[in-house]
Amino acid sequence: MRTLLVWGLLAGLVGGVVAFGFAAVVGEPPVEVAISIEEAGAHSHDHGSDHSTAEVSREVQSTLGLAIATCAFGAALGGLFSLAFAFAHGRIGTPTPRATAFALTAIGFVAVAFVPFLVYPPNPPAVGHAETIGDRTAAYFAMVALSLVLAVVAVRAGARPGWLARVGAGIGYAVAVAVVAALLPRFHEVPADFPAQTLWDFRVASLGTQAVLWLVLGVAFAVLLDRVAQRATKRATEAGLAAG
Repeated sequence: MRTLLVWGLLAGLVGGVVAFGFAAVVGEPPVEVAISIEEAGAHSHDHGSDHSTAEVSREVQSTLGLAIATCAFGAALGGLFSLAFAFAHGRIGTPTPRATAFALTAIGFVAVAFVPFLVYPPNPPAVGHAETIGDRTAAYFAMVALSLVLAVVAVRAGARPGWLARVGAGIGYAVAVAVVAALLPRFHEVPADFPAQTLWDFRVASLGTQAVLWLVLGVAFAVLLDRVAQRATKRATEAGLAAG
């Protein structure tokens, strides 16, 4: 178990590094545009205030801060991924450890990133009201938690023999998350005059960063599993030759 945890942390760190590169190239331009819109609005409403000072400069936020955030999140996600793998392997109907890793990658991305994104798509810095940030954050994490629980139930139900079980589990999950999404509060705070292209670019970049992180995490973890399996096979072969 300790070895699996180390692999997960390492794979997640690699995923975080690659996700940082994607976010820096694809995600930062719409963020810069959104911040310029926010600053323009602030200056138009308050001409006498000085908004030039900040505790952390924008340059640090977009480089070192972004790198630390993505790498730390990736490592933490990788650790949780390794724990999920230890629980799921041999229980969800996948024939090999590599297949289990890839299945968990797909399930995790859908349940933890994609479905919550559809219900609560992220907004750039210039969008949203400060007084609702607590409610929005709580609703988002509630959606993540409920989606993950429903995904676990669906995976367990779909592990039964037969393709009908898998199809039924997938449909049941989709219906259940739709009901949950309808019951949770919704927030419509995008100003009518906010550039639609900037909003679209920001949301696509946010989802893309998550997709890159999950994909690299899953592939890196599967590669580590394969290398260990090859070493174990080599040791077993050498031991058999020595005994013979």
